[in-house]
Amino acid sequence: MNRNAGGAEAGRTLSRGEAKELTRQRLLQAALRILDEKGEAGLTASAVARAAGIAQSSFYVHFRDKDDLLGALGDEAVLRMRRMLREARRRSREEPDDVERLRATFRLPLERTVAHPALFRLGLRTRHDRSPLGEATREVLSGYRRDLFEDLAVLGLPTGTAAERRRVEMIADGYIALTESLIIGHLEGRYPNVEEIVDMLVIFTYGPRTLLPVDAPFALDGRPD
Repeated sequence: MNRNAGGAEAGRTLSRGEAKELTRQRLLQAALRILDEKGEAGLTASAVARAAGIAQSSFYVHFRDKDDLLGALGDEAVLRMRRMLREARRRSREEPDDVERLRATFRLPLERTVAHPALFRLGLRTRHDRSPLGEATREVLSGYRRDLFEDLAVLGLPTGTAAERRRVEMIADGYIALTESLIIGHLEGRYPNVEEIVDMLVIFTYGPRTLLPVDAPFALDGRPD
């Protein structure tokens, strides 16, 4: 059997399930490297298997085809980022006046996306496709929107009526659209400095807080400095 020197305890034999998951992760990591270096055109089953150091037949044990692989790549990337963002947002809510904690909630997705621009562009391209990959991309976007909705509700934005919930959903969509637009500007070279993008997102984040009831914990007292 295989051994996992990096993940399992030293010298411990992996179970069949652990070995299978390790192979799957190797395939995903190899695919992400190829996507970064060669783009979607370079992403074939044989290339991914070769880069992962496994037999090509093993590729089809884990993924039906290229679209299935791309969907898994997107899921892995977004789940990881959502976990990181939840922690960053929790820390920001604990210290609402700490601007650096707020900046971290914007910096994280920017840095992750800039590190893998081909994956970001792929998500944009397939978002409206009637395909398994398109469905996966839309589910990822929906999950991100739900996270933002929950964050805004925790801040104190009213969600008691259908109209109030729609408004919070629109604010969440606005954050997503703005972030994606600024990322595209960065990838096109128009906004080269990531920290300047973070600055702008911080400025925009104060707008919805003006909708908070005056006695809400995160309501603004006048304009931000």
